[in-house]
Amino acid sequence: MSAATPILFVLGLIGLIGGAELLVRGGVAIARRTGLSPVVIGLTVVSFGTSAPELAVSIGAATRGEADLAVGNVIGSNIANILLVLGFAALVGGGLTVARRLTRIDIPIMIAASVLFLVLSLDGGLGRLDGLILFGSLVVYLAWMIHNARRGEDSAVAEVLAAGVDDEISIARPVVFDLGLLIAGLAALTVGANLLVTAATDVATRFGISQLVIGLTVVAIGTSLPEIATSTIAAFRGERELAVGNAIGSNIFNLLAVLGITSIVSPLPLNVLDAAITIDIPIMIATAVAALPLFATGYILNRWEGAVFVTYYAIYMVWLVLDATGAAIRDGYATAMVWFVAPLTVLTLGVIVFRDWQRRSGRI
Repeated sequence: MSAATPILFVLGLIGLIGGAELLVRGGVAIARRTGLSPVVIGLTVVSFGTSAPELAVSIGAATRGEADLAVGNVIGSNIANILLVLGFAALVGGGLTVARRLTRIDIPIMIAASVLFLVLSLDGGLGRLDGLILFGSLVVYLAWMIHNARRGEDSAVAEVLAAGVDDEISIARPVVFDLGLLIAGLAALTVGANLLVTAATDVATRFGISQLVIGLTVVAIGTSLPEIATSTIAAFRGERELAVGNAIGSNIFNLLAVLGITSIVSPLPLNVLDAAITIDIPIMIATAVAALPLFATGYILNRWEGAVFVTYYAIYMVWLVLDATGAAIRDGYATAMVWFVAPLTVLTLGVIVFRDWQRRSGRI
């Protein structure tokens, strides 16, 4: 591994985060000049902008033949957004408030998109047709949300993505300035993605770790930094619904936009390893499904539940490291996860749902 690899990795992250910020600022201002409503702008420019780091990394990896890194980045980011982002935000903010429409509409859509990803991956890859199906689903989702927005029935994700749009263009400035921000953001994203992919590939080669694991861990956490920062700051300031909507919206766009666009533009089908199909994608789906009862009971993610999320994420990271290194305790650790952690999780969720049912029916 080159001595410059850590520097390239950090510079790549800076380029991704800074580029996404510039892209959103410039894109929102230009779109606002056309007279579009804040909700429509949030659903289009802002939503794509917040997923821009994952999109840039995945496209960069796919075009360089590093499909495992591209797929791992999306899976890892989605797991991190639920367990790490929301868990940490709940810890910092003393709990998170969950909009009812998130539990009725957007979280089920996130779960459905995750299952669709698994089904399309069962043949071992994502081709252009699969990408068109994913991206087509995104178009339908956006059209439906925009239709509801015009009827005054905005979903929680739409409201979150639209937040702050008016403030963004409150100061008049030349359109050339906004165009410059847009171009600079795209350039920074491109350069940052290339640097990050190069550094991640170098690390994987040097230590014999698969590109899938690198994508699931350091790259996924790196590209989720904007969501981590946004949700944590929002929770700290008391804007708790914003923290949750940010993570859920990002997951939906990662699955439908990032994977969809990457599969379409990739010169070769995106290879999805058996390990991802049998372990990591099911964990991603289980994470989304397990979160639904927590969100639906009282519409609050308590601080202790946030601690459970962060603990589970740490358990998953340990498993990835043990599996990647072939440690002797790997099999024992996996057995403990299957026969202890999983049943305990099911039991805990069952108790939470039962107690919430008792509370609502007036029995406690």
